[in-house]
Order: sequence, then structure tokens, then C-alpha cells
Amino acid sequence: MSTTFILFFSFFFLMALSVPIGVSLGFAAVLAMVLGMNTPLVIVAQTMFGGINSFPLMAIPFFILAGNLMTAGGLSKKLVEFVNLFFSRFTGGLAMVSVGSSMIFAAISGSCPATTAAIGGIMVPEMEKNGYKKSFTAATVAAAGTVGQVIPPSIPMVTYSVLAGTSVSTLFLAGIGPGILMGLSMMSVAYIYSKKNNIPRVKIHVTPNQLFHIILDSLWALIMPFIILGGIYSGIFTPTEAGAVAAVYGFIVGLVIYKDLKIRDVPRVITDSAVSAAVIMLIMATVKTFSYVLTREQIPQEIADTLLSITTNRVIILLLFNVIVIIAGFFMQSSAAIALLTPILLPIMMQVGVNPYLVGIIFIVNMGIGMITPPVGSNLYVACNIADIKFEKLVHAVIPYVVVLIIALLLITFVEPISMFLVPDKALASFGF
Repeated sequence: MSTTFILFFSFFFLMALSVPIGVSLGFAAVLAMVLGMNTPLVIVAQTMFGGINSFPLMAIPFFILAGNLMTAGGLSKKLVEFVNLFFSRFTGGLAMVSVGSSMIFAAISGSCPATTAAIGGIMVPEMEKNGYKKSFTAATVAAAGTVGQVIPPSIPMVTYSVLAGTSVSTLFLAGIGPGILMGLSMMSVAYIYSKKNNIPRVKIHVTPNQLFHIILDSLWALIMPFIILGGIYSGIFTPTEAGAVAAVYGFIVGLVIYKDLKIRDVPRVITDSAVSAAVIMLIMATVKTFSYVLTREQIPQEIADTLLSITTNRVIILLLFNVIVIIAGFFMQSSAAIALLTPILLPIMMQVGVNPYLVGIIFIVNMGIGMITPPVGSNLYVACNIADIKFEKLVHAVIPYVVVLIIALLLITFVEPISMFLVPDKALASFGF
């Protein structure tokens, strides 16, 4: 029985039994090493430790903690009030506010479900009250949350960068253009829906004094992305240190300035963040062992040779790559899919001349779309709970957003400047591009 068969059969068998992805990866790798390779088990411990022994990975728990602190600290409410000043007057304004607020919150949290939960909790009741159908309202906040991991900082981007050997800060830069394109695409859906269904515009009247206080209150939330990204690109701190700064900043603002974060909430926020980070770290540890078996058996090279023997057309390879990754996004969480597929697919993409930063962005955007497609679709479940709507109705309502996001994905895939216009040439040159 070949090692490759043992590895993949046991992995998919365990996945079919609903065994957690991290455990499935690790157990499949151990079976392959013991039964197929006669490798000492000490290698398992060494490879698992090597998978998480990375300074950039420390950014993950920090950014998760920062996002949770900011959600508990009331920053999302301030962002919505600020964005509402600009978009509420337009057709589909409240839906646009949901998207715009999610884009700004994405520059703080780095997580799709967290973005959906933070903005959805505020916007769902407001949109329903102003004439939007419950299904469309829930679909809007679920879809808007997809930018959570595309606009930097992004937890899956950190995962990909560690696996691919790319710069985290450079990949953050590459995510800005695609995130904006996704946001504008979803706003177009909001406009068309509202125009078709005669949703009334929401006219807000604020006095100069109220305007001043809204801007002042939201300022603490708005400057957060500039602190994170500005600090990284000015060289003041690394992405990992930026995560720590973000967590401390979110704690101080939520506790002292907005006062929505209470001391009694802090242990719960820390515990939730630790659990979320631990799941990702377990995946990163076990996927390293899984990748060890892949490399020893030269499985990625065999797959690359097989695929490239069929076609070397860059366009076809990119389309196949998107199909594979988006299908994986239907069934797996972002970090798990990226951890599993990066060692297999990245070498193929680089052989046909696709730079690793674009590969990373395509990965992340696909995984974002996976957040609003069943059966996994984490954003869908979050939106269902917020809006109290049946899953089936939400899946139907989110289809227009899935369509425009796939169109945006194709543009991002084949129009490289959308992602690469901010990426310095020296970053690409280091990979031979």
C-alpha cells in the first residue's frame, strides 16, 4: 500500500467522519509515516514544533485578540455612525453603509466572521426597519464580511505568508486593491436591489454640533488602521508587533474612551481569542507534518508534472487553480484550506509564471467567497443567528453577491495591477519576477 494512498485516504476518511481538520491532517500524516515510510515518530514532534516555531505566526493571536476587544469595546458602532454620514443619502444607502463599515472594520479585525458579527449586529435591525427584506439584509452583512480577510491586516494572509515564504507586510499591500474592488462590487448589488424594490432613501439630519461629535467619537476607531499599517510600512514595528499594538490600543480605547468594554468582559474575550488562535496553531502544526510527507514522497512535483503535461497555458492553469480553491472553500475554513493547498499548488503556479503574492491574494479572495457558500459558509451562520432567518432563505438571497464577487475574483486573477500596483518591484524580484 503506497504512502500517498495511505495519506490521502485516511485524511478524507477522517474528514468524512467530521473529525476536525487539524486532527485529520496530523493523524493521516502519522499513519503515512508509520505504515508507508517507517519514519521514527520523533519526526512528528519535530515537524509539528517547526510548523509553529515562527515569529510571524505570533501575529495571529494578537490580531484575533485585537478584533475581539474592539468588537466588545463598541468600535463597530462608531464606525457605522461615521460611514452613515456619507452613504445613507444614496439609493441603497443603508446596505452600502453595511459594506463600507465592514471594509473599515476589516482593516482592524482581519477576520470575516468577526466583521459580519460586529457590523451585522448593528445594521440588521436598522435595515429591516427601513424597508429591506430580512433575507437581503442578512445576505448583505454576510457578504460584506468577506472583505474581513482581504483588506489588511488579515489572519489568513499571515498563514499563507509563513507557508509560502513571502513577506507578510507585502501581502498586506497586495490586499488593498482587491478589498476595495470587492466592496464596490457589493455596493453595486445594494444599489440595483434598492432601485428595483423602491427602497426609500434614509435622510439623516445632523446639526454641526452632532456632526462634530460623530466624527470625534469615530476618530479613535478610524485611526486604528493607520496605526497598524502606518507603523508597519514606516518600519516602526513588524506585522507581529503591530498585532500586539492593536490589542493594547483596542483595550485602552474600549475600556477608557468608549467605556463599552468592562473589566468583567476581559477574561471572556481573552479566552475566546485563545481558543480561536489555538485552532489555527494546531492546523499549522499538523499541516507541517502533512507537508513533510508530501515533500518526501514528491507528491507536489508529481501533481505539477501531471497537470503541466496536459497544459501549460497560464490562463487555463489559473482557472483550474480558482476552481480547486473555491471548491475547497466550500468545505474548509480559510486557514485550513490555505495550509493544506499551498504546498501543493504554489509550485505549480510559480512554474507557469504567477508570482506568489498574486497566488496568495487569489487564495484569500476565494476563501472569502467560501465564507458565504454552503455547507461551511461561516458568515452565513453568523448572519442567520443575527437576523433570525432560515439558512435556506439566506443561501438563496446571497446568490447575487456570490456572482459579483466571482466576477471580481476573475478580474483580480487576470488583471494583476489590481493587486500588484502597491507591491514594490524588489519584492517580486526576490522570487524571480
